[in-house]
Amino acid sequence: MSENSNNNNELENLNKNENFDIFKDDDQVFVSTHPLIRHKLDQLRKVTTSPTLFRSISNEITMLLAYEASADLPLKDTVIETPLEKFSGVSLQHKIAFVPILRAGLGMVEGALNIIPNAVVWHIGLYRNEKTLKPVTYYNKLNETLVNEIGIVCVIDPMLATGGSIIATIDALKEKGAQNIKVLAILGAPEGVNNIKEKHPDVTIYLAGLDRGLNEYGYILPGLGDAGDRQFGTIPPQEE
Repeated sequence: MSENSNNNNELENLNKNENFDIFKDDDQVFVSTHPLIRHKLDQLRKVTTSPTLFRSISNEITMLLAYEASADLPLKDTVIETPLEKFSGVSLQHKIAFVPILRAGLGMVEGALNIIPNAVVWHIGLYRNEKTLKPVTYYNKLNETLVNEIGIVCVIDPMLATGGSIIATIDALKEKGAQNIKVLAILGAPEGVNNIKEKHPDVTIYLAGLDRGLNEYGYILPGLGDAGDRQFGTIPPQEE
């Protein structure tokens, strides 16, 4: 039997993971079907992907995802002077902020700034209690005055699993006055998406991919592992 035949048989026996249609009629949720994003996402999933390559691909996906999420940004008229003449052009109407959730969200900042270099970056630190799966805040320097100067806030986190950390971040932003909030995540699960939809029906969610669900520990399946550990090379050694 040829190698191609073996591969085809193995593919037939594996779980299908194309959840693009679950939220296809939902204006609050965007799941990318772009071939480049799908290709890059599956490179991230590979257990053999090094931390260096993982960070690089994460930023590439973030840049493509931020491009999709910025399609509806409002513009304002402005006068542009070219080397030849002046004309009536446009520029972005509002200031934009990216809010990476520490630590895994740091791996998406470079890609986000590559597409919108004038954006500001705020940080919020949350970790998930492994027993309760609830978020715990350990760092929050959100400033109410600065928040109110920003027109659009994008929360960025590689994984939208239960959605607890992202919901807590949105809560904190809204407490400071943020109104137009978007979520950018590389990989999501239906449970987390539905939790955000229930708690914050005014927040739009942009995903590079949507997996089939969570295991009993709150990890996305088939997933890509712990995004923070894989970015920064802190995966604990396996016990023999």
